[in-house]
Amino acid sequence: MPQIIETTVYTIDELSGSAKEMARAWYRQSCLDYEWYDCLYEDFQAICGILGVTLATSPVCLYGGGTRDKPEIYWSGFSSQGDGASFAGSYAHAKGAARAIRAHAPGDDELHRIADVLQAVQRRNFWQVHANIRQQGRYCHEYTMAIDVERVSPTWQPPTDDAEDAVTEAMRDLARWLYGRLEAEYEHLTSDEAVDENMEVNGWTFTERGERFG
Repeated sequence: MPQIIETTVYTIDELSGSAKEMARAWYRQSCLDYEWYDCLYEDFQAICGILGVTLATSPVCLYGGGTRDKPEIYWSGFSSQGDGASFAGSYAHAKGAARAIRAHAPGDDELHRIADVLQAVQRRNFWQVHANIRQQGRYCHEYTMAIDVERVSPTWQPPTDDAEDAVTEAMRDLARWLYGRLEAEYEHLTSDEAVDENMEVNGWTFTERGERFG
């Protein structure tokens, strides 16, 4: 015989401290299964273009048919050994990069420094330094990037002694910068304040223990 069972439910701000933590744990585990990093990827692509980095792409199938090109950006995070970010592509001199990056990100000293390092090494090599960047290994931090640096000189001049190390470290610093942005965004999205706000906006309710109800 059917029975009617009544359950008292609560919004996030009505829960006790321990129940709130259970509700937040549910949100963090279940509600970040979308590509929350898309805007960061778009900005990173723009930054790479300014600095002279062309990201490699691979085709991704779309639900409605067809494909789109996805940049080869890799990352894992944020609390295990081996976490980090990396990317694949190529690098060549971009005229005016140091000035352009300051216009794009006026308050980001690290990006300014990376642009200055690349400009300096290019100047010493008459703007002829190129690099190929590949992802290798099962992890995806900056040291999984294999970076081959060369000087494309019509007279076969070799690169200066510092060119390989300078460009390699600049590319790895760029990957570190990206990981820092990803980590900061994730920490924001999973902060108590952001989690509570999203649960409140969505009108979700919970049992007294903090279990999701509706």
